[in-house]
Amino acid sequence: MVNKKRIKDIVNIINTKKISSQEMLIRELKLLGYNVAQSTVSRDLKGIRIIKKRNMEGEEFFVLDNNVVEERKTISLDKFISKSRESIISVRNAGNIIVIKTYPGEAQGVAAVLDQMNFSEVLGTVAGDDTIICILENLKSSEKLINMIKNF
Repeated sequence: MVNKKRIKDIVNIINTKKISSQEMLIRELKLLGYNVAQSTVSRDLKGIRIIKKRNMEGEEFFVLDNNVVEERKTISLDKFISKSRESIISVRNAGNIIVIKTYPGEAQGVAAVLDQMNFSEVLGTVAGDDTIICILENLKSSEKLINMIKNF
């Protein structure tokens, strides 16, 4: 049985740390409370299409296959559009900061989907119950994102 939380945690570990072996990944998973066998990790990596890449220094480590990243961006954009239509009340900017107002209880879900989209211009998001603060690189980036959100 596939553990969705474990899969999400594996992707997060791969995206945030240089993991060069399944044993290293198993150690990281143990720190999160998972007790998994190497065969399980191997199946998980294959299932979510994690591959090994070599960097300029010759080090090998796991990364998410670029083709999967593009597929997930498309899925995330569709998800964001759907979630935005249902949840967002207003969008305003203050320079490179966007304030998104949502219905109560919806801000964290919208922010999570926005984070999954991996817009390079988005430096970070902070969500409360009904408000999201989204920090962007510059004014141009914030205007671009606002226009995108308003055109849903």
